Amino acid sequence: MDEIAAAAGVAVGTLYRHFPTKTDLVAAVIAEYTTHVAEAAEAARERHASGSRAVDEISDFLARVTEATATNHAVKAAARALGADPVDRDAEACAGPALAALIQAGQADGDIQQDVTVDDIYLLFSTAPTDQPPAARARWLALVLTGLTTHTRTGDTGSAS
Repeated sequence: MDEIAAAAGVAVGTLYRHFPTKTDLVAAVIAEYTTHVAEAAEAARERHASGSRAVDEISDFLARVTEATATNHAVKAAARALGADPVDRDAEACAGPALAALIQAGQADGDIQQDVTVDDIYLLFSTAPTDQPPAARARWLALVLTGLTTHTRTGDTGSAS
């Protein structure tokens, strides 16, 4: 906590007033991360409403969140070790409807498999190889998109079409 306070340019007492325990601090970092994920889901839904393809937005969302999760992998591991819940239920509740709208639109367009659900997207995130190098994450995404979409895979670039 001393190092974190120094890096933040605040006194240790100030840090402890805002975050009484390490678990509280890690939980706040996780909450900020999941809020960004929810905002990304809503932004994807808005881009789709403005004319982009739902399948492209889902593909981009999966790629962005997987990379962000890889970057924040240590924080999530710390959250688990300290007993902090690595899932922000409020942010998840905001992301869910946006993802559901994208999935339904992609299914209506014939681009997303009819049995894909929001829970499937969350399951995919929970199994993403975030501790692997970028090439492995790109390969994972290409394989995942093959299962989610109705398109035939044309390469390992992560493209859905």
